[in-house]
Amino acid sequence: MGAKEKGKSFLTEFKEFALKGNVMDMAVGVIIGAAFGNIVTALTDSFINPLIQAITGKSGEEGVQVGGSFTVNGAVFNYGAFISAVINFLIIALILFCLIKAVNKAMSIGKKEEEKPAEPPKPSNEEILLTEIRDALVKK
Repeated sequence: MGAKEKGKSFLTEFKEFALKGNVMDMAVGVIIGAAFGNIVTALTDSFINPLIQAITGKSGEEGVQVGGSFTVNGAVFNYGAFISAVINFLIIALILFCLIKAVNKAMSIGKKEEEKPAEPPKPSNEEILLTEIRDALVKK
């Protein structure tokens, strides 16, 4: 196989991979996830951070960020930003968990109907009569 054939098969394989439904779904998921991340960040910046600031008593003055901070030998430890990031993560993780659970449930609904085995056909009148004759012969 020459280099040209290898290159062509590589490009063909890559095209097949890139155009598969799973890859396209993943790309859409990443884009929606990024947009959703921005929404959650706005939520924490607009509502949760002021709540943290109210609880910790820090007003967000110059040099002090979300919630509060403390200084050790000139090093500033901004624990408010950490709390905000953790809350961001927990909100995103919870929403994604609920979405995945709902999608899995929706996907399994169609599968349950397909996976149900068909009930065995009811015996015909002839089979019922033959079974009764057999049972009567066995009793004698």
